[in-house]
Amino acid sequence: MKKLLVFMLSAALFLSFAVPSQATNGDNLIAIGPIARAMGGVGIAAPQDAISAVFANPAAMCFGPYCPGSEMNFDVTFFMPKAKTRINNTAITLGTGGAISGDTGWQDSDADFFVIPALAISAPITQSLRFGFAAYGVSGLGVDYRNKFDLDPFFTPGDQDVYTNLSILKVAPNLAYMITPNWSIGTSVHFDYGCLNLGDQNRCSTGIGFQLGTIYKNGPFSAGAVYVSPQTIKHNGVGDLDGDGQNDDLKLESPWSIGFGVAVEPIQNVLLIEANAKYLDWASADGYGDFDWRTQWVLSLGAQYRPIPKLSLRAGVNWGRNPVEDNDGWEAFSDPVRVQGKNVNRYQFEVLRVTGFPAIVETHLTAGIGYQITKNIALDLGYVHAFKNDMKETGTFGGAPVSIESELYEDSIDFGLTWRF
Repeated sequence: MKKLLVFMLSAALFLSFAVPSQATNGDNLIAIGPIARAMGGVGIAAPQDAISAVFANPAAMCFGPYCPGSEMNFDVTFFMPKAKTRINNTAITLGTGGAISGDTGWQDSDADFFVIPALAISAPITQSLRFGFAAYGVSGLGVDYRNKFDLDPFFTPGDQDVYTNLSILKVAPNLAYMITPNWSIGTSVHFDYGCLNLGDQNRCSTGIGFQLGTIYKNGPFSAGAVYVSPQTIKHNGVGDLDGDGQNDDLKLESPWSIGFGVAVEPIQNVLLIEANAKYLDWASADGYGDFDWRTQWVLSLGAQYRPIPKLSLRAGVNWGRNPVEDNDGWEAFSDPVRVQGKNVNRYQFEVLRVTGFPAIVETHLTAGIGYQITKNIALDLGYVHAFKNDMKETGTFGGAPVSIESELYEDSIDFGLTWRF
């Protein structure tokens, strides 16, 4: 109990330094912790540490390498997204006699470095029942183009900033029960704390949801399945969506998702291979559906190889289709959009979608290494690279051509300390 109390206090302190992150599968990180992230984000069938188990499949508490003992994880991710955008609105040039260029040129986002902490514990209650707990930054989006260009000089002359910042921190207590020596079930309650800033002010609120999972293991083979409920956070007065001078509310709902995984260990304690598939229903989620996000399948493959018992080498790949729909052919004034009961100018709507929330990367390559320093202490290092992806959308502004473009690639380095006792 004393160790658990120390962990809870450490979690509260560690997470107090958390800041928002860019994300990868939509606005979700591909995984939490250096082990799972180095293996392409897998973990539904055979997670290798407590933080991966709580994030990927709560039933996994009964089958992890930490069993039958206890484990604590202290992890941190240094996230380095590189986003840039270009907007060419020829109506601006025409409407001002050429005094103001309608082409912003390529502009780099200044939001390019974030720190994302994560902590977890796994401990037995009885021989068949285990408790888990994790606290981590799980998702976010953000760009900073302040003072880079004037979005709309017709109505608001001077600098009109494009700035977005979304972060979600999650606290997840977990229970897992072993029904038979080969089959376990588990559940987590998700307590969410989310903050959103659309350039005016930061608005934070809470949400709640749950996760259900199961794993079946037979010799070197294991299979798992997981379901995550939708989780809504309402951001009160976060921004003026309809231009009436009053800030409006915006609900953002993390979508429901399902996932499946299979794993095989052809050489016990030496080689592990796992494949996962996840489905995320962004299209029906409040906020994301309003901003024309589509459903997304995420496929991941990872491997871990131990040439000697103390050394682990890891690699993986992760792919998820860009969820942001391409809405070519719109007209700024004759084609308004309804967003949660508000009429939004189509031009500003498309700029916010494509420039403000460019969740467009698809392919990730990952690698990592782990070393068992002592019987109880291990260190892990992971690296994730999301390859550059781009998106270009065209429309008209009072009949004049407009194009909106975004590019994004990402790098991250993950460090982790594991203590087994």
